[in-house]
Amino acid sequence: MDDIKDLPVLTDTKVTIEQGVCTVAFDRDDVRNALTGTEIVADLINIVDWINRHHEIGVLLLTGNGKAFSSGGNIKDLVTKTGMFGSPAIHLQDNYRYNIQQMTLAMYRLDVPTIAAVNGAAIGAGFDLVCMCDIRLGSTSATMGETFVNLGLISGDGGSWFLPRIVGMQRAAELTFSGRLIAAQEALALGLFMEVIEPEDLLARAKTLARSFAAKPRAALRMSKRLLQTGQRTSLGDFLDFAASQQSLCHGSEEHNAVLEKLSLLKNSKKEG
Repeated sequence: MDDIKDLPVLTDTKVTIEQGVCTVAFDRDDVRNALTGTEIVADLINIVDWINRHHEIGVLLLTGNGKAFSSGGNIKDLVTKTGMFGSPAIHLQDNYRYNIQQMTLAMYRLDVPTIAAVNGAAIGAGFDLVCMCDIRLGSTSATMGETFVNLGLISGDGGSWFLPRIVGMQRAAELTFSGRLIAAQEALALGLFMEVIEPEDLLARAKTLARSFAAKPRAALRMSKRLLQTGQRTSLGDFLDFAASQQSLCHGSEEHNAVLEKLSLLKNSKKEG
């Protein structure tokens, strides 16, 4: 593990940092890595904010320890109306706004690429968290579903904003209205997964991909992530203005000049050879 100081104290996740890749493994297999009734959401928000302040990190990789990636909301708390779900409706909305929705906002403001290595079930809010990631790799044993309607609920964490951007409005509507589970190969066909991998090879493949991203010039990597985000919410003219300003910063960066120098040396060495 890379020697990086001042990592936040985390309760229900395990973190490793290697070669610029921060791997976060949800570590509550006893509740299938539920996002409510655990500290996983708080842990994730803390690590995202920490990554944004530390340019040593190039990629965030998310996965789950145990059988599930994340089962989403804690069904026991939902049934007994305890924990996050134990407040009157007028206050329950704030439980969403100041809890799980803060995770959604954190994932959206993250400056580095995100990869989800979906090792098992990703249900409800767990599925939505997968959709918040830039790259999604799935185990052959993974299952996913936008299952809120089966419980008479909606996607309170904002998943309905992300899903149509991945699969299109018609397919997002079908998945949302049916609440059905989909297996890994269908998720691949729909574009939810970029690749489907055998369970024993999933994390290794995800780390290899993550390291390849993290090896790129870090400032340009983070700016590229920002451009992808900005392009979703601005007009073309405003976007081009933003891209021009960001590109000018890249031209003056040490990383860019180092690459140019390396290319120049390579060119000279070929001439000499």
